[in-house]
Amino acid sequence: MEIYEQLKEKYSAIGQDVDVHLKGLLHSKPITYWDYIQTDALLGLQTQRTNQPDEMVFIMYHQINELLFKMILWEIEQIADNEELTPDFFAERLDRISRYFDMLSSSFTIMGDGMEVEQYMKFRDTLTPASGFQSAQYRMIEFASTELINLIDIRFRETIDRDTPFSHAFEHLYWQAAGKNYKTGEKSALLFNFENRYMEDFITFMKKYNTLNLWTKFKSLPEATQQDTKLINAMRHYDHTVNVLWVMAHLNAAKKYLNSGKESVEATGGSEWQKYMHPKYQKRIFFPELWSEDEIENWGITNLEKHEIVEAV
Repeated sequence: MEIYEQLKEKYSAIGQDVDVHLKGLLHSKPITYWDYIQTDALLGLQTQRTNQPDEMVFIMYHQINELLFKMILWEIEQIADNEELTPDFFAERLDRISRYFDMLSSSFTIMGDGMEVEQYMKFRDTLTPASGFQSAQYRMIEFASTELINLIDIRFRETIDRDTPFSHAFEHLYWQAAGKNYKTGEKSALLFNFENRYMEDFITFMKKYNTLNLWTKFKSLPEATQQDTKLINAMRHYDHTVNVLWVMAHLNAAKKYLNSGKESVEATGGSEWQKYMHPKYQKRIFFPELWSEDEIENWGITNLEKHEIVEAV
């Protein structure tokens, strides 16, 4: 009866009759693992374009990435929507996110060592002009992690400020360099198709996270909280994991295949992938004020394995 009264109170609060809901339970089916996880639907999402067996590895690996990206965005949203943010909550969610990216970074061997180069070079031609560059969720992770200025192509940052229209800033994001001729304004099919599908969604997302991104949320905390060592270390670990470790793991996996022949080849989307991907060129840094000048100068060049600060004694 105690449980019944609690249920009655719950449903009364939303204008519902608890008895109607309880009667419904008489006709409901017990839940099963495969229904709850939607196993059949999930396993039916892999469709090969060729007869090369290793293409299945490529497809499933990228689908797993997208699932992890969704988990990361889920955690970021919890921080963004929390109006009573504590350093412990912030750091714990960042640690979760970092674990997801640690998993992504270490997982490249699945694809890097798990596909025959000969097979990859055959099925990759059927992917043109598609590219992993076109992961909308990854771009959203970037927008939700830092202020927009930190994602602007380093060549144009002095021309962008908070009064710049989002549409103009969008045209100068660092990843535009992968498919845009800045002299003519011409865009590759890779970039054109991507923007045609997601640009409006991105602008809306950018506006939402303009004041809710991780970096802005951190700077809105009380000064004393911003000095919390555990939180700072979590911020630095996340920044380094995403913008150095994960990017370099991706770059090294790409090199294995794209530089496997006598001559290096371009990515499926036609991007200048080496200059676009290597962190030393664009210096993608989510939380620049948490790094020293020397660390920023050597971003992506040195290991930076010791990227934690030590609490002063």
